[in-house]
Formats: sequence, C-alpha cells, structure tokens
Amino acid sequence: MLTRRSLLRSGFAALAASPWAKPLDAISLSANRSRREAVTQDDEILLGVSAAFSGPSRGLGTELYRGAMAWFNFVNDNGGVNGRRIVLKVYDDGYQPDACVANTIRLMQEDKVFLLFGYVGTPTVTRVLPLLKKFRDQQVYLFFPFTGAEPQREPPYGEFAFNLRASYRQETAGLVDNFVRIGRRRVAVFYQIDAYGRSGWAGVREALARHGETIVGEATYTRGTPFTSTMRDQVEILKASSPDAVICIGAYAACAAFARDAIDEGLHVPVANLSFVGSENLQRILRERRGDPDSYTRFLVNSQVVPAFDDSTFPAIQEYHRLMFQYDPELPDDLEKLTQGESYQPLARGFVSLEGFLNAKLMTEILRRLGRRLDKTRLEQAVFSVRNFSMGIDQRVSFGPSRRQGMQRVYYTVADGSHFEMLYDWEARFGAA
Repeated sequence: MLTRRSLLRSGFAALAASPWAKPLDAISLSANRSRREAVTQDDEILLGVSAAFSGPSRGLGTELYRGAMAWFNFVNDNGGVNGRRIVLKVYDDGYQPDACVANTIRLMQEDKVFLLFGYVGTPTVTRVLPLLKKFRDQQVYLFFPFTGAEPQREPPYGEFAFNLRASYRQETAGLVDNFVRIGRRRVAVFYQIDAYGRSGWAGVREALARHGETIVGEATYTRGTPFTSTMRDQVEILKASSPDAVICIGAYAACAAFARDAIDEGLHVPVANLSFVGSENLQRILRERRGDPDSYTRFLVNSQVVPAFDDSTFPAIQEYHRLMFQYDPELPDDLEKLTQGESYQPLARGFVSLEGFLNAKLMTEILRRLGRRLDKTRLEQAVFSVRNFSMGIDQRVSFGPSRRQGMQRVYYTVADGSHFEMLYDWEARFGAA
C-alpha cells in the first residue's frame, strides 16, 4: 500500500539492497571531483537532473523521476550498465528558469555529470540550451526533457539535446485536425504566458491555418498559478468568441482551475490539454472539488505521447507496472525536506511516470552501447546507432544526425470516471458543434 512516507523518501534507497551499494551518504558525488574522475569513475554513471519538485507543478517532476527510478533501480540491482550503477544527482527548480540555470551550472561545473536527463518544462529548458551551447567544449547533452517545444529540436540549439516524446506541434496539430474533422472549427486557446504557452499557441495557429481557420479567442495566465486562483475572466474572454473547442497549453493546477470555471460559467465545449499538463493530477484535482465528480471532467480530452499506462498488452507496460510496484521510488531526502508542508500524494501509476520509465529504458540502452569506456565524444554516435529499436510499446525508436526525436505518435484520452480511456471515435464523443 502506498503511503506518503514511503513515497517521499530518497529514490536511491533501493540501491542499498544491491551487493555493490555504498552507504547512502557516499552515493552523491563530491562537488569538488575533477571532470576526468566524473567521466571515468569505475562504478558509476552520474546523470544530472533539474526539475520541478516544489510549487504548483511539483507533480510533474515527481512522477517523471519516479518512473525513471523504477527502471534505473532495476538496472542497478542487476549489474548496472557495463558494470556501472546509474546515479542521479537531483536538484529542484520549482519550474522556474533562473533556478534551473543555476542548477545546471552546478551540475556541469561542480558535480561534473556525464549528461543531463529528465528536465521538466519549456521555460526552463529554453533557458538552459544557450548555456549548453556556451559550454559546448564540455560536451554535455540534455536527454529526453519533458517538453515538446521546438527550440531543442531546431537550430541553433537542437544539436545539444535529444528528445524521445512527440512535439507540441504534433500534439496541437492532432487536436486541431480532429476538432475540424468533426465540425468544431472555431478553436480558442488558453495558454501559459511564457515560452511553453507560446510554443503551443504557435502550433495551434499553424494547424488551423492549414484548414483555412484562425484562433478565434485567446486568454492567458501566469506560470505558477495555483488551482485556488479564479479563471473567470479568462473564461469570459473566450466565451465572447463563441468557440467550438478550447485548447489549453499549461500546467495541471491552472488548467484545472480553467476547466472548473468553464463549467461553472457555462462554457460547455470540449477542453483539450497537451500531455505536459499531467492528466492524472488534472483529473484528480477536479474530481475532488465537487459533489458530482464527473461534472468537471466530462468535456476534457488530453493528448498523450505514450500509450495508456494501464494497457498491459505491451511488454514495456507490464515491466512498468511490476517495477513501479517493486521499487515504489521515492524522492531524495533533501527534496523531501524541501517540500515539507506542500501536500502532494504521488500516483501509483500514470502517463508522466510511464514517460519517465521509457526515458530511462532508452537512456540505459544508449549508455550500454557506449561500452565500458565512458567517452562523451562517442555519445552522439551511440544515440545515432539506435535505429528501429523496440521499446516494448506500439512504436519503435530511431535516431540519426537529422532526427533527434525518437518517437512520433500522439494518443488521445478522455475521462471515464476516475480512470482514462483511449479516444478513437471523436464524432461519438463530442459530435459536431
């Protein structure tokens, strides 16, 4: 049974059971270790993480980390990668760009990580990319950030990052295409007023233009807005445009507040969210706030970049279920202390932790292809050798010099009580406007 205590302790604790494990206080590398030692350490591969573990978006960082650690703990308990344990050095940035930049400098300059992994968010990642370019001589790459934005996919920064998930352009194009196909051509946008929101907004605009349409209404909110805030003004702005559907580009707390106020103010049209929103946390907040728990979720549709996390027909998802239960990954102790007083109950399973799990699984395969000698100059070559690789789901992964995104598919889900179901028949669910 999951408890708050069991879920909010160090994710490295599971490593203590392995035969080669050091005491927990020796797992984190010294900040003064030389660069050469960090890369050639005989028994470790150090990955650096800066993500949101506090604030309104803390569920995203927590779940992404938990999913990744379920796989890494399994790998470490079974001999590691070419005899090395995978160790994560983790810092909280609260989904704030300045903190993420400071963390990244510390990870590169003091902790001497081999690579960066599992960052969360467009506003944070877009601020880190110029840093990676500035220090390109250190050859530190960012792997599999939790964002579908374009900057890490295009020049001048695309060469410093590798992506696994589909892009926001692909997600927004799929949502727009499906809405237009069922007659819902008047699409409005509710978005976070920063790089993430504008990236999604641009994707919606481009997709609508291909159908000869434009965005009919826009409303914004400030990053970090909690669920307790009112979104009535934003709802009224969009109601005035008579939309057939609204596409939201934001984080779960603010998007849940918008969905709540849309229902309360009589805006009863489909409300779509991108995968970044964190569907489980979005739905959980909304279902806790009303006597009829389905009233706030019946118009929701979310795009996803991984299959349904409960679809056990896929071998990787069977592994995910088993290892999430076996290891029940926990946050590092210093992050637990940092977030004391912030109420968050981790999820047993979900789309975000499944994405973290798949990120870790592919990261392990790339590290395996490097062999015993860790050499940053060979990291790109190892990534590009991944061609038509089976992850154990319904799509294969390929990379190359002109292909730095491994997966392309977008999925769609709707609320079914407290659970999710895949959406295949848009006409039956939402009909024509």
